[in-house]
This record gives sequence, C-alpha cells and structure tokens, in this order.
Amino acid sequence: MVVLAASVLSKSGKVLVSRQFVDMTRIRIEGLLAAFPKLVGTGKQHTYVETENVRYVYQPIEALYLLLVTNKQSNILEDLETLRLLSKLVPEYCYSLDEDGICKTAFELIFAFDEVICLGHKENVTVAQVKQYCEMESHEEKLHKLVLQSKINETKDVMKRKASEIDKSKIDKNRGDKGGFMSMGSGRIETSFNDMSISSSGSGFGSGSGLGVTSDVDSFSTKPKGRQPSSATAPPKGLGMQLGKSQKTNQFLESLKAEGELIVEDVQPRAGQSRVVAPAATDPVTLTAEEKLNVTLKRDGGISSFDVQGTLSLQILNQEDAHIQVQIETGGNPGILFKTHPNMSKELFSNENILGLKDPNRPFPTGPAGDAAGVGLLKWRMQGADESMVPLTINCWPSVSGNETYVSIEYEASSMFDLRNVVISVPLPALREAPNVNQVDGEWRFDSRNSVLEWSIVLIDDSNRSGSMEFVVPPADSSAFFPISVRFSATSLYSDLKVVNIIPLKGGGAPPKFSQRTNLITENYEVV
Repeated sequence: MVVLAASVLSKSGKVLVSRQFVDMTRIRIEGLLAAFPKLVGTGKQHTYVETENVRYVYQPIEALYLLLVTNKQSNILEDLETLRLLSKLVPEYCYSLDEDGICKTAFELIFAFDEVICLGHKENVTVAQVKQYCEMESHEEKLHKLVLQSKINETKDVMKRKASEIDKSKIDKNRGDKGGFMSMGSGRIETSFNDMSISSSGSGFGSGSGLGVTSDVDSFSTKPKGRQPSSATAPPKGLGMQLGKSQKTNQFLESLKAEGELIVEDVQPRAGQSRVVAPAATDPVTLTAEEKLNVTLKRDGGISSFDVQGTLSLQILNQEDAHIQVQIETGGNPGILFKTHPNMSKELFSNENILGLKDPNRPFPTGPAGDAAGVGLLKWRMQGADESMVPLTINCWPSVSGNETYVSIEYEASSMFDLRNVVISVPLPALREAPNVNQVDGEWRFDSRNSVLEWSIVLIDDSNRSGSMEFVVPPADSSAFFPISVRFSATSLYSDLKVVNIIPLKGGGAPPKFSQRTNLITENYEVV
C-alpha cells in the first residue's frame, strides 16, 4: 500500500488542502488532482476511480471531497480504512465543513494527516491518539516551566530585598550626616533571629506606643538640669537661645503633625556615643532546628516528588559560653540521613549523639541576637514517594455547567502536624470581578492583579483536619486552575530532633541556659 497524496477538494474541483507522502513534482500532483473532477461520475455506488497509473479513492463530505491518490498496487481495503479514519479527523479540526473552515485549519489537518500516514503507509493509530500527538502536551515541559518560574520569582524576591537594603543604607547614611535621630513609628527593631520586636528606649527614640513622633526639644526644657538624657545632650553653649526658640519650633512641628506629616528632629549626639540600641536580653545559647519542605503532588492523586531538608544552627551570645557541646536526640527515622559540619567530630556524633568540635579547646563563634543565621551544626535530608508522609493534600474538581464553571476544592491534613497560617493559592483565568464564593471553611481573598484566589486557614488541628471551598467563574478549561501553590508552617519536625543538654567543657560550673526553636516551612509546595 502506497498513498501518494491525501487531499481535500471542493465539488467544483478546487484544491483546498493537499499533502504528498512521496517525492513528486508539483506539476504532476496538480495534474492528478485536476483530472479527478472529470473522472467522477454521478449515480455510481462505488467511491473509487482507476486510471492507467493511479487509483482515486474518495468520500464526499457535505460540499467537499476527501481524496486519497494511491498507486494501483495498493490494497484498496486498507485504503478505505485510511479514508474512513481521515474522514473522522476532518470534522475534529474544522469548525465548519466548507472552504473557509478547511483553509483556516489547513496546517492542523496536514499535521493530523502526517500522524495517520507515514511515507505512504498507514500508521496503527486512533482518532484520540492523533489528537494527543498533535497537542504535544508534555508533563516534563510543564515541570520545567514551573521550576523556571520559581527561579524567576526567587530572583525577583532577592532583587526587592537588595533594593530595600540599599534604601535603608541610604536612610541611615542621611541620618548620620545630619547627626540626629528619627523618632518615627513605634521604634521597633525587627530581628529574624528571635521573631520578636525590641522596643527602643531613650530620649532620642519613640516609646513604642505607636504614635507618630516624639519631641525631644520639649523634654530638654522640662527635665532637671542634673539629669542627662541617655542618648543625646544639648550643646553646652547657646542652650538658652535654643530653649527660647523651642516654643515657636514646637508650635510649627505640632501643626505639621496635626496634618499627618512625619517629622525628623535633629538632636546632637554626645561625642563617641553609639546610636545602636542594645538588644533585649535573651537566652545565652539558642538552637534553631528548621526543615524546608519541597513537595509536588499530582492533580489526579499521587505524589511526584517529596523532599525535606533540615538544618540545626547554634547561636551563642557570650564568649564565656562558647566552649560547649550539644547533646541531641533524633526520632530514629531510618529514612533521614544526617550530615555534620566538617569541623564537627563525626565519631562523637555517631557514638553518643553529641555535637562537638574536633578540637575541644576551640570555642564556637559568637554573635549578636540580630544574626539570624547562626552557626550550622547539622544537616539532614529525607526523600520518598509515600503519600502518607504528605502533611496536606489538595483535591480540585472543576466542572462546567452551562455558562459557568463550578470549582470545588478540598484539603485533607495529616494528623502528624498542626499547620499554621495555611494559604492555598488557586490560579484563575483572567477575570474582571472576583469569583462568586458559595462556601468556604476559613477566609478568602482575590488578587486581581495576578488573578489568584487565596484561601486562608489560620490553624489546622484536630478540629478541622478537612475543609472545602466552592466558587463559580465563567467557563474555563480545567488546566487553568493549576498549578495550585500552598504555604504553611508548623512547630513539629519530621526528624523529631530534640536538644537534650548543653555540656560545658570549661569552668566545671552549671551549663548555660539554652532554648530550642523548631520550625517546619514550605519552600515549594504545589499541585500540578
């Protein structure tokens, strides 16, 4: 069987689409197709015509002819089967079976013909397989695009963070040039180490009450002469002139404050005095265990990837507490692989579960409370494909009904963790207005700029291990609601790592007081 060409012609003989499967000149194929309308008779039952060299096998489709040009040695039964398959494909790709519809989808038809016939021979395929091959939908390509988009988002976050740091450094430099302090806001210093705000004290800063500004000029005129402010003093000369000016100055500043302006008041600092506020007292030794979760779930169920990466970091405030060792306990999970820092003693860890430096006389590095990174002691990793290890599964069920698409989303949480600040972000097709949310367990918010519906649950514990949300949008394809991204945190860990004791190596006294922080966060958690 050799098919020379597959064509679609009008009843008048006009060639709309033609695909050749063997080498032939344009003049020859045009001659063969031009001769076909003259050979077709009326009132005949059969749908093939033979000439001296070729055979025409055709089928009428409304006002068109679907035509196969074959050689005379070809098996006509197989030709008829090929023609029948092509006749099913043409309506699949053409919205109307006329000249306009065929011409607008010409390339789609040619690609479909190529999947059915290869070098003149019929391939063993079905209509559904041809459509799948032509769509060329690749799961690997989708995953690659997701990874690429996550890298782009991460780069944007780094860019924003760097820009914020540059702006802060410029503001600090301007403050240093003016020689004063800025008394705005609540005067809090955010530290990622202890996740708490430390209110500054002293006459140069706000009291932490949340008011807009504080006036140090008034405080100078009312304080006793013998009492010196902690952060700044007025110059010894010209003090009376400045006090005389302060009344008019304060009246002008108060008028600006009433209008909502933020005022920067210059107060000359004492020579050699630092403007950095001392951090609030905290535990001398702090150990932070953190696990980052990377999970990719399939929309139809199952797990594509599961990866947990954990770190244990140490932070010591005082040098006298730096000669220590840390004794820990692990949960005994055989799937978790631990790896110590190169400077740590591997034998001590493997035999006694104690983290200590190879050189006992060497102290651990110390740093301020604002240093959130600390010193890395231990890393661990866990991978698997067991769906029971996933802390949160998401099921999304879009269904089209008339001119609307009903989307039902359900979450199911494992009893292993109590999840906090859960945010499930569902992408939506481009909408002018927020979707109509019929039912939700928790709260929802529509991000119109990114066209994302965010479903928020403050806490998932034993009282709400499962929940659902239903909303309605205009008609859309089910793939428009994926990938779904999830964010949450928890205070429990997969490794169940615990700090048992701090062992001092010098002094022979009581071990320093220590605290342990545990945190499980999502780094990349998606349903694709």
